[in-house]
Amino acid sequence: MTTVTRIVLVAATAAALMTTSSAAGAREVSSHDTAAYSWKATPTGTTERFRGLAPVSQDVAWVSGTNGTVLRTTDGGATWTDVRPHGLDTEALQFRDIEAFDAQRAVILSIGEGDDSRILVTDDGGATWAESFRNMEPTAFYDCIAFSSPQRGLAMSDPVDGRFRLAETSDGGHSWSLVDPSGMPDALPGEFGFAASGTCLSTGVGGRTYLASGGVDPGRLFTSTDHGRTWTVADSPVAGGPSAGIFSVSFRDARRGVMVGGDFATPTGSVDNAAWTDDGGVTWSRSTTNPSGYRSGSAWVSGTARTVLAVGPSGSDVSADGGRSWSTFDGGSFDSVECTDDGACWASGEQGRVALLTR
Repeated sequence: MTTVTRIVLVAATAAALMTTSSAAGAREVSSHDTAAYSWKATPTGTTERFRGLAPVSQDVAWVSGTNGTVLRTTDGGATWTDVRPHGLDTEALQFRDIEAFDAQRAVILSIGEGDDSRILVTDDGGATWAESFRNMEPTAFYDCIAFSSPQRGLAMSDPVDGRFRLAETSDGGHSWSLVDPSGMPDALPGEFGFAASGTCLSTGVGGRTYLASGGVDPGRLFTSTDHGRTWTVADSPVAGGPSAGIFSVSFRDARRGVMVGGDFATPTGSVDNAAWTDDGGVTWSRSTTNPSGYRSGSAWVSGTARTVLAVGPSGSDVSADGGRSWSTFDGGSFDSVECTDDGACWASGEQGRVALLTR
């Protein structure tokens, strides 16, 4: 993605709130009770923007964002602790993605051209951080990270020499190496990923990994079944363009998945901005009722088979049928949304907003 386009993205995409729902309360939502969904804000005490979101449970969550900021809560958002890195020249970095495994271990990714793209890791709740990766390729721009286990993960960059670039770790983010690009299909001219919510790259069961792109029409989905070694790519039903494409891809299991996106330059545009699959991504179908605007993040509600959330600058939507149709339940601005195994859903975004889902 060009520097100009990324500046527009920073200015045009808006914020997110966080969410919680108990495992017992994670029943399948119907189209008749979506109005019961709402966001409960938590006081972070900052106005930084948090596109990076990594909830672990109803109690533990991490967020990362602008000006090198990282926060952590261990009491369900009642209080937040500033655990940003110190002494590592990160004060001006944008930590657009974060992955956390518990209250002690987390990995953060900063975005930007050249050596602004870095990865740091902590094993002590953010008391100390170590830089484990610094990009030295001038044309690389890292967008997202995703872990399939607490040890194994991938980091994704926009194309370098005509192909999306990947780095991998097998030790929880403490060291990284570049993945052989020969298994990656060629990128199209102008194709890139969106560093909007940390979900342009996501992992699934059985070594599956999904990489979403934009910048070209339509947006394309790259799929790997061997932890990112080899890939296939296919067009999607989501419209793409210079500021449009797939921003987020999320799978419930090996079969059921959703993709959401749109055009960040047109936040309320709702044409061809969502799709669903029930065959593992072999085929994708357009949603019959779309989210009501560009959406940057998506997440499946744990404990349900077909309930999915999507967030973006013009609001939040929920689908009760695996992405086939969507209903808006909130008009506020959001960037990222994630749900945990114990039924909590969190969201985060601009002006320091973090919130939990209630119903």
